[in-house]
Amino acid sequence: MGIADFVSDWLTDNLGSRKKKKRKPNQTVEIKVKMDCDGCERRIKNAVSSVKGVKSVEVNRKQSKVTAVGYAEPSKVLKKVQSTGKKAELWPYVPYSVVAYPYVAQAYDKKAPPGYVKKAPQAFPVDEAPDQRLTMMFSDENPNACSIM
Repeated sequence: MGIADFVSDWLTDNLGSRKKKKRKPNQTVEIKVKMDCDGCERRIKNAVSSVKGVKSVEVNRKQSKVTAVGYAEPSKVLKKVQSTGKKAELWPYVPYSVVAYPYVAQAYDKKAPPGYVKKAPQAFPVDEAPDQRLTMMFSDENPNACSIM
């Protein structure tokens, strides 16, 4: 039985363990699309759900936002939405609470949905900024702030 086990193991190692394709990570793709009516909403939802790898599609017409969850690449989903004839771009906004300086000229946008500001590098704090270190020194979130006061 030694030869049979050897041949069996060799066949399993060499033929059975072919390289498996790595699966793309599950991700959420958010796209800004201007939609006017129920027909536009339905057409975009059908187009995005036909993309290979998309598990679920959520359309929010009030915010002009399409959210696709699945294993699809953002560029493929964006191209599919643009193929419907609508102008589309990746979601350019971040929640208001994430940004340190929401009223910076590049971040403040009147067209942004309520609670969101435009994603701009000037709106995010710089770690090396001296005013940031001083404000953190007396912040409630700093556990060592009591020793300073």
